[in-house]
Amino acid sequence: MNLGIKKMLKLPLKILSTAVLSSLCVSVSFAQSYPNKPIKLLVPFAAGGTTDIIARVIAEPLGRILGQSVIVDNKPGGGGVVGALDTAKSVADGYSLGIATVSTTAANPAINPKIPYNIMTDFHKHPGKYSYASSGTGGIGHLQTELFKSLSNSFITHIPYRGAGPALNDTVAGQVPIIFDNLPSALQFIKEGRLVPIVVAAPQKLAVLPNVPTFKDVGLEPVNRMAYYGIYGPKGLPKEVIDKIHDAVVKALEDPAVRKRIEDTGSIVIGNTPEQFTQQIKAEFEVYKKVVETQKLKLEQ
Repeated sequence: MNLGIKKMLKLPLKILSTAVLSSLCVSVSFAQSYPNKPIKLLVPFAAGGTTDIIARVIAEPLGRILGQSVIVDNKPGGGGVVGALDTAKSVADGYSLGIATVSTTAANPAINPKIPYNIMTDFHKHPGKYSYASSGTGGIGHLQTELFKSLSNSFITHIPYRGAGPALNDTVAGQVPIIFDNLPSALQFIKEGRLVPIVVAAPQKLAVLPNVPTFKDVGLEPVNRMAYYGIYGPKGLPKEVIDKIHDAVVKALEDPAVRKRIEDTGSIVIGNTPEQFTQQIKAEFEVYKKVVETQKLKLEQ
């Protein structure tokens, strides 16, 4: 597989996994009255990125079903840690929710033990010649590329950025030759011919990129790890509220218009249960914890 060209892109497939974590019994009257005011949906990254896109697609129909506005609030910083911590410390009443990502729930915790919440062959010929951009140390773009490197025995220099947006912009501009980015934010650049997709981390080829092979197709199936998005809340969130939010999200995802907006970005809609999402997070954490150990990665101070 030829990776030695400018403006290359390796794209992980997005999964929208809808779930809310934690539970606690609460009075029936509280659950029946919820929600009676607007709900904040915190995005732990800057506006314009994939996480922000997904959040804004789901916010309007979710609010319509719940009968209250769902307001998207962007709070970037620390590779998603700042925003995730904000959600974790919120009052557990269902009015402060957050978008869970594989970066904030698995990749970053795997490389940063002090995080304040718990949760191709061409390079053999030119080692060190190529570099790749990522949203920052500990992000999914960083660790998934390191997973690829460990399996392919290749060497690519990591160039961390302060967010996926700047990393993507510099790759489009040709300042960095490679990026492992999320498809929703990169798809338009591909359509415009400003990025060249090389391989996707997906169980099968994507309808929007039918000629691009998956990592399984090129002999690296373990890299076919799909990034996910979900909704979560702080510890102690009442089970009745969890159920109400989950049911509303699943209903929103049943809307053909909503599904189309998400699927048009190259994403797959799942809508699994809170328990399934919890297991998914645990599985991803274990994978990237091993990557950190194998690649001897450390969080940059």
